[in-house]
Amino acid sequence: MQEVKTFTKEWGGRTLKAEVGRYAGHANGSCTLQYGETVVLATVCMSAQSRDVDFFPLSVEYEERLYAAGRIKGSRFIKKEGRPTDEAVLAGRFIDRAIRPLFDARVRNEIQVVITVLAFDGQNDPDQLGLIAASAVLMMSDIPWNGPIAVNRVGQIDGALVLNPTYAQRNESVLDLAVAGTEERVIMVEATGKEASEELTIEAFTFAAKNIKPALDLIVEMQKAVGKKKIDVDMTSHNERATLVASIRPFVVERIEKLFFAAPQASKVERATAKAQLKKEVEAELVARGIESDKIKLVTGGLEEILDSEVTRHILEKDHRVDGRKLDEIRPLFAEVAVLPRVHGSGHFMRGETQVLSVVTLGAPGDEQTLDGMEIVGTRRFMHHYNFPPFSVGEAKPMRGPGRREIGHGALAEKALDPMMPSKEDFPYAIRVVSEVFSSNGSSSMGSACGASLALMDAGVPIKEPVAGIAIGLASTPDMKKWKVITDLQDMEDGGGGMDFKIAGSKNGITAIQLDTKTIGLTHDIIVEAITRGKTARLAILMEMHKAIPAVRADLSPNAPRIVKLMINPEKIREVIGPGGKIINEIIKVTGVSAIDIEDSGLVMITSVNAEAGKQALDWVKMLTAEPEVGTLYDGVVTRVMDFGAFVEIMPKKEGLVHVSEMAPYRVENVSDIVKMGDKVKVKLFEVDSMGRLNLSMKQAPGNVYPDKPASTGAGDHHGNDRPHGDSRPPRKPFVPRH
Repeated sequence: MQEVKTFTKEWGGRTLKAEVGRYAGHANGSCTLQYGETVVLATVCMSAQSRDVDFFPLSVEYEERLYAAGRIKGSRFIKKEGRPTDEAVLAGRFIDRAIRPLFDARVRNEIQVVITVLAFDGQNDPDQLGLIAASAVLMMSDIPWNGPIAVNRVGQIDGALVLNPTYAQRNESVLDLAVAGTEERVIMVEATGKEASEELTIEAFTFAAKNIKPALDLIVEMQKAVGKKKIDVDMTSHNERATLVASIRPFVVERIEKLFFAAPQASKVERATAKAQLKKEVEAELVARGIESDKIKLVTGGLEEILDSEVTRHILEKDHRVDGRKLDEIRPLFAEVAVLPRVHGSGHFMRGETQVLSVVTLGAPGDEQTLDGMEIVGTRRFMHHYNFPPFSVGEAKPMRGPGRREIGHGALAEKALDPMMPSKEDFPYAIRVVSEVFSSNGSSSMGSACGASLALMDAGVPIKEPVAGIAIGLASTPDMKKWKVITDLQDMEDGGGGMDFKIAGSKNGITAIQLDTKTIGLTHDIIVEAITRGKTARLAILMEMHKAIPAVRADLSPNAPRIVKLMINPEKIREVIGPGGKIINEIIKVTGVSAIDIEDSGLVMITSVNAEAGKQALDWVKMLTAEPEVGTLYDGVVTRVMDFGAFVEIMPKKEGLVHVSEMAPYRVENVSDIVKMGDKVKVKLFEVDSMGRLNLSMKQAPGNVYPDKPASTGAGDHHGNDRPHGDSRPPRKPFVPRH
């Protein structure tokens, strides 16, 4: 075992500790990183040979281990970790989006970064540690990478900004902002807000930049101590292509001017046709120049780079976009609701050629999603899912389960909407929204946030405010000395030197941010302008959505289930559920309700599409859990007949005594003359004695039918019910035997 070296920095009131040399010695770079009692292992490996592909083959894997949190998987049959949870997928994307821009995109060697969570204290975020550790191992390794970067979180507690807040603090905070980069540059951003103001958000960015240095210093110290010399990656094939592309560039630029900029092209199809024509003309020109066919393929692969650079140049030099829009102009907007029958709510949103149909389904509280991950254990009541079929971009390819991109986009829209959802106490439904992307040409995730808001309002879900989102782009030179921000990013504007700055929120403030960039990093001025542009665009979109549906519908769809609620004594829960769920299942089966959910607090929620079925189930539960009240009339069943009276069950497992003196409005000689076992009678509860026993009366309850009154003996009865004529003394209180 090689020597273990330890590095530490104080950061945000806690110690950031790294160890190198303890684990994974075969990797190009490895280390553990600890903050509080959360520990991650980061490794990076690069293949010796390059791949024959036209993209940079980087993969980032984030491995949750349940042992890190001291847990065993909840599944009865499978205890080993399986496919990554959505949270693990999002963490992998979080790290990938931060480190990818700092690689040389010309590299074709396979590079894999793996983050394994070894210990999790429930306080310090392993995602954040994973990114810092990834930056550290890339800097220490022999793999070329233009780092370092780090990431910190900023929250606001009691009006003050807090560095690296704990999970509990993040839940309380108005803003939870994660910023990756350096003191001067921002590479990647994730944020959730509770309608956070633009001013607070910008202040948080400044605070993050001022407090990121300790983590960066730790990485630099590690590299100086144990860093390897960077290797020279074979660029022979790329250099050959670059030479050929440079030779044909003047011809390509001339054709781009005629095909793309001579007249505005508002349609993605028009631009795709122009791209195909450009490729065809370039191939013909190369053949005319005598270039070999295998070399022609190399050149045409570089056409996209020339096109990106020309799109950027036109924006920077002429304020000219391919579709003719101004730099701050949004594409045409369209919004409508209630577009589908039978469903509980639907919304259709379009921004240019980006088209999203969102559909809401309301379910019983028991339809909540169960979460069994390393960081999150519990349930999720609001769910947003995102589908991106190949036809949305005019392609034909196999349809599989959701990939990392689909999971990420769905989660971003969910994060944007979640702060606006009603509390469970006010609206106990489980809520699922599915956004179907039918056409995509720029920021379908933000289109999903808009469509989902429309659908929720159409469904009658009392969201606090509707949410809209927009993607803000960028055109810049490689050195970032020249740049211009553009509103409403679309296909050809998302190339090198650009950014995808997604901002979502209500009219009152920001609820979510996600930033990716293909630059060396964004300056503070770019961040400020992007946030300002995002607010203007968001408010314009919300106005268009308001035309489609100005307020949440007052009533739910007739197809949606209804939930009736009842609070019962928690000690009565077992009486509703019954042994092995026997009673609650019987209620569901007999009444036909969809579900009955009971919380430990005693809250009973009955879900049913049929109102009458819901009422029947509610009455049943009330009967099972009601407490007898003096003065109340009950329908009861005779359970026992005794010499001194009869016992009558007025509620399940609740019976009282009707003494013979309270059985009829006349003297009763034999109880069996009036009632027998199984008879249904009406009774009134007139007393609960000191021992909790119930004393009932039939003669005080109207509606009972009695046999004919027997002939009077004239001597009065021993119960004191019949007095001789003229006796004005009050009747004696009847004797009530204790049972």
